[in-house]
Amino acid sequence: MLAAMPDSAPSPLSAGGPALRDGGDACPGTLRLHRADDGALARVRVPGGVLSADRAEALLAAAGRFGDGELHLTSRGNVQLRGLGAECGGGLAELLADAGLLPSAAHERARNIVASPLAGLDGSPALGERLAELDALVCASAAAASLSGRFLFALDDGRGDVDALGADVTLIAAGDRCLLRIGAEDEVFRIPGGEGPRIALLAAEIFLRAARDSGAWRVKDLPDDVRAGVRTDVRAELLRTVGAAAGPAVHRPRPRTATPPAPGAHGSPSAISVDVPLGRLTPGQWRLLTATARRYGGELRLTPWRGIVVPGPFTGAEAADALGALAAAGLITAPDSPWTGVGACIGHPGCAKSLSDVRAEAGAAVGPVGRLPVYWSGCERRCGHPHGEWIDVVATPDGHRISHVRGERRDPPRTVRDDPAALAAAVASARARAL
Repeated sequence: MLAAMPDSAPSPLSAGGPALRDGGDACPGTLRLHRADDGALARVRVPGGVLSADRAEALLAAAGRFGDGELHLTSRGNVQLRGLGAECGGGLAELLADAGLLPSAAHERARNIVASPLAGLDGSPALGERLAELDALVCASAAAASLSGRFLFALDDGRGDVDALGADVTLIAAGDRCLLRIGAEDEVFRIPGGEGPRIALLAAEIFLRAARDSGAWRVKDLPDDVRAGVRTDVRAELLRTVGAAAGPAVHRPRPRTATPPAPGAHGSPSAISVDVPLGRLTPGQWRLLTATARRYGGELRLTPWRGIVVPGPFTGAEAADALGALAAAGLITAPDSPWTGVGACIGHPGCAKSLSDVRAEAGAAVGPVGRLPVYWSGCERRCGHPHGEWIDVVATPDGHRISHVRGERRDPPRTVRDDPAALAAAVASARARAL
């Protein structure tokens, strides 16, 4: 059964404040769908973005049987199915559960975990065991079922890519240890590597206790004194459970910007990476990716930048052949593609709140590769917008407002009225701008 859902909370960029627990958790899942103008929407959590070929085929089957057949990647490495029928919930849940994509009904919206997509593939530490353990611990925790669909864990292999995404609890690989970051704090806790997943869950549970009175969805939404109290409580638990092995806190500021895997071959090559224009995959593209995975490593890794890494190993010729086939299918296989860094929300006509067809507008404005990513939003909510530094293009009743975002700050905006050529030129200029 399709459950009616309230509107999502506005983006802090537009609302000027935190998203609080004032109307229930509106994030969609696979058991509680979201009503959109093009039908119902399901968001399938894929912890770490890691999909076996079998599970990838199950997702395609679900999209074809219940929805519009396409698969949409999110900014957290998850998958959305669109155009679903209002009464598909039971059949969809059964199909996904049979495929192992729904291990806990109570936790399906809490399984938000991003991980470095190239971990273990280019000389960096592998994160598979740590990812599997954290997911299992979340699903086994009664308290974690109360985490909002916005709360985010991150597992970083040390390169800083997902550490830059603003997760609520981040584990960073550091030799035989982990660094634990709570929210955006510059100081991180040093803990034994084997304790990382357990301590990450513990930190999330401490956050939940602290959030009861404040109504916060995420760590950044807590009042300053409450957020400081969470860090104090986490430190106390570390001393109680691992003692001197915790070590002193270390100063390590969160990276300002994330660096996604560049499209192309990586390692020896041990993997290939592609980006997906606007995060939207046709059935044919998904089948080709799944077949490529089956031929080599048997796995797909969805990235938080709406791309896909296919682990190998490959020979040089095999990587070139695979990338050539994926490029012919319309995927981005080289960093000089004009689509590199271009993103957009679903826009009109899929979303009733959108003021324009921003996907079509983004396509019409594609030009030379820009220094900065650009994200087109059909309304002030900016669903799925990136983090760090980017160019923000928002449809408004008065035209498209363009601004340069740097974390929590933005430059004064420029508004371009109904002139496609002027809009494309203004976006290109903003993307090319130096710091």
